[in-house]
Amino acid sequence: MNKRKIGNTGERLTAYYLTRSGYTILKMNYTVKGGEIDIIAEKDGIIAFVEVKSRDVSAADTGVMAVTKRKRRFIIKTAQEYLYRIGSDSQPRFDIADVTMENGMPVKLRYFDNAFDADGIDLVL
Repeated sequence: MNKRKIGNTGERLTAYYLTRSGYTILKMNYTVKGGEIDIIAEKDGIIAFVEVKSRDVSAADTGVMAVTKRKRRFIIKTAQEYLYRIGSDSQPRFDIADVTMENGMPVKLRYFDNAFDADGIDLVL
């Protein structure tokens, strides 16, 4: 299974998880020059900007480890652009979904609410 298919599977699983948790999916794969956000979802006055990282069970690093400071800066910049263009009264939050795959199938989803703040500082990692 190629990286794009693995990524798509992880994003679909995360969107399903969020929907089942009461979130409304606002956008998937929101892209602007210089950045992309996998999922933008809203619930109870919170707008969650979600980075989904999917990895094979045999990978040396976790998906969470792959969300580097540089990647967080791009996510923050993209979220700011989204809020500027679309507008929202909801409180922004940056989450990470870490999906573990085995033989092309998701076997584990770890979801981190408020994984980092708007300064890019890790809060729960």
